[in-house]
Amino acid sequence: MNYIPPLNDMAFVVKELLGLEPLAALPGGEGAEASLFDAVLAESARLTQEVLVPLNSVGDHEPAHLDGGKVITPQGFKMAYEQFLAGGWNGLTAPVDFGGQGLPSIFAAPLEEMWHGANMAFTLGPLLTRGAVEAIDYAGTAAQKARYLPKLITGTWMGTMNLTEPQAGSDLGALRTRAVPAGDGTYRLTGQKIFITYGDQDWTENIIHLVLARLPDAPAGVRGLSLFIVPKVLLNDQGNLAAPNQVRTVSLEHKLGIHGSPTCMLSYGDEGGAWGELLGEPHRGLELMFVMMNAARFSVGVQGLAIGERAYQGALEYARTRIQGLPVGESQLQPIVHHPDVLRMLVEMDARLQAGRTLAYYAGWMIDRAHFEIDPQRKAWAQRRSDLLTPLVKGHCTELGVWTSNVALQVFGGMGFIEETGAAQHYRDARITTIYEGTTGIQANDLVGRKLWRDQGLAVRELLEEISATLKEFQEGEKVGSAILQAQAEVLKLTVQATERLLRQGATDPRWGLGVAVPYLHLLSLCVSAWWMTRSAWVAAQGRGGLPAEFYRQKQNVVSFYAAHVLPRALVLARQIEAPGDLLESLRSSMAGDGTVIH
Repeated sequence: MNYIPPLNDMAFVVKELLGLEPLAALPGGEGAEASLFDAVLAESARLTQEVLVPLNSVGDHEPAHLDGGKVITPQGFKMAYEQFLAGGWNGLTAPVDFGGQGLPSIFAAPLEEMWHGANMAFTLGPLLTRGAVEAIDYAGTAAQKARYLPKLITGTWMGTMNLTEPQAGSDLGALRTRAVPAGDGTYRLTGQKIFITYGDQDWTENIIHLVLARLPDAPAGVRGLSLFIVPKVLLNDQGNLAAPNQVRTVSLEHKLGIHGSPTCMLSYGDEGGAWGELLGEPHRGLELMFVMMNAARFSVGVQGLAIGERAYQGALEYARTRIQGLPVGESQLQPIVHHPDVLRMLVEMDARLQAGRTLAYYAGWMIDRAHFEIDPQRKAWAQRRSDLLTPLVKGHCTELGVWTSNVALQVFGGMGFIEETGAAQHYRDARITTIYEGTTGIQANDLVGRKLWRDQGLAVRELLEEISATLKEFQEGEKVGSAILQAQAEVLKLTVQATERLLRQGATDPRWGLGVAVPYLHLLSLCVSAWWMTRSAWVAAQGRGGLPAEFYRQKQNVVSFYAAHVLPRALVLARQIEAPGDLLESLRSSMAGDGTVIH
């Protein structure tokens, strides 16, 4: 199945809905020009279709594998990476001082969407490198930045993130990898890490691992973690490659999906200790890792959106060509797209993906606002908003990708259950996105525990008040259809009520609050998406952006469908949050095996 980046909708959201002008007016945001965005988008689309799309099924059928202790990636992946680097894509948003192009994050969001949609297993590699760049740029010494950033930004070296261990999944407080001072300012690390995406590969001459480990005097739990830079190959005083470090690839994980991506178990210090240097301050490693992790969480949310778009396009193409059965009201055979239920599935996929795109791109836009704002109050506001949106994008958009891939299989019918059509690969690839970089439950706990309770709802209330002001403006000006406005008003009302209940009851019953955190995450995500979809209908009604008139007409119709068919889900989510708080707890003992057997 082919994949065509949805360039019109990407451009609509970035240029017409969000707008590049507010970013370009800020110091450092001067590169946010519409003409440059258009050129970058078009060139990236060419790379996507010509280079990355054809390799997607190759990576699925010819997984990365170990040969004599060396990782071999699927045929064509290394050459594609070389073309990726030649185009300058690796350093698109990286700092200019070290060879990057310094473009805004809002440029990266649509590019990441098309790259992941084209070939998620391939794009995971550059994703982790960008995270390493952010962490080292944020916390590294001048010497560390000079030593590592130029090669990471050009892509000559790649970066990884090392958290998980065999005995510790999401519980980072249980990590055991040790780092012992060597007496010369460096450290020797011992331990094992699992689930390391691109922990080894045959693309680059070196890999810069960022590894969480404990110093000998470290306190217990997550407060005792420090972050270390551990190269696969050691460097000499001139910064050139020297001897191999004690970093060994033990095995590759055999995964449900993303087969082309090497997911490694790594062993550090088999012969006494792997050389490493501290990044940032001792015992502040988790804080620094979250710089990298938050960037990855945003990107994984975009992944979910991307794989959903790819699955939807495949289903649409199939529905337009597959002839089976006589549709109601038709006198002759027609493609299955004319069957009402197939049409419903396709339109709902499209509508929810368009809504997810507004949510994800808005988050990227706010990352730029937080970065470029110089007024302290505006900067703090933008950072709160950006922090708030990150778990929404990661949690909601990845679940959207799994849902869309699942519905796409339904459109294909039995043919979707057969590997040759490619539909099954999208479902398998999408499934990991709701798990890694923090499960949906962890994102929801972060949203409720840190973003809602910690500041007594400040960031959420600011957001809901802004949505309310927009709704009032549209109601008074009759700028959008009444059905759309009524649907958004209902979602906003339910979200405000749920927020106040969580703030009120969560203070005394945090177990209940975390038990309904996932429904709340999706409810708040629907509220934000409805806000932007409502604005989309208004912007599309103006039709001033230079896109085809049919695009604007279809956009308004999709928003109307979204309001009628998707937003009513908010009522179900709100009812879950309103349910008596003791219902879940009443089943705990039996589910844990401490009480009566329930089956």
